[in-house]
Amino acid sequence: MIFKLFRRNANEALIARIHGEIMAQARNPVLFLDYGVADTPEGRFEMVALHVLLAVRRLQQLPAPGPDIAQDITDEMFRHFDIAFREMGVADTTVPKRMKKYASAWMGRARAYGLALDTRDVSSLSVALARNVYGVSGGDDEHANRLSRYILANELALVDVDAGAFLTGPLLALPPETIF
Repeated sequence: MIFKLFRRNANEALIARIHGEIMAQARNPVLFLDYGVADTPEGRFEMVALHVLLAVRRLQQLPAPGPDIAQDITDEMFRHFDIAFREMGVADTTVPKRMKKYASAWMGRARAYGLALDTRDVSSLSVALARNVYGVSGGDDEHANRLSRYILANELALVDVDAGAFLTGPLLALPPETIF
């Protein structure tokens, strides 16, 4: 019984690798420099959430263990945020409140972006991105339009990614500088 405390999760290395690939894509400087995403904790959250959502959506479509890995990736994203808040000096008593706020934001974005991605509706996705990422409501935003094309292109690229690619890597990801 005591040895269970020392056993590592069999998927830990897999989740760390996938999460690392997602983070590398979400932290691409082009997103912040050319796409106009604010280089703030909120802007970084938005990019991580978008890229995690793409992987999670694909994993949920795959047979087992795809949905389990999707949940593990989501959990890892929130573990990452928790650690980041603490490293930024957010008080231990405040971190749970921030995590609750981010979890609520994640669910709302997953729903809004998911609906637009399901129908391949670039316009709806652009409106949701303008509101959430850029703080622009009701208007046409060129950065949001470009980001929506980038996200949709990655969503379409992941359609052909099978479980083996998630298990062995690397994942196919289109660099943002290729989307104009």
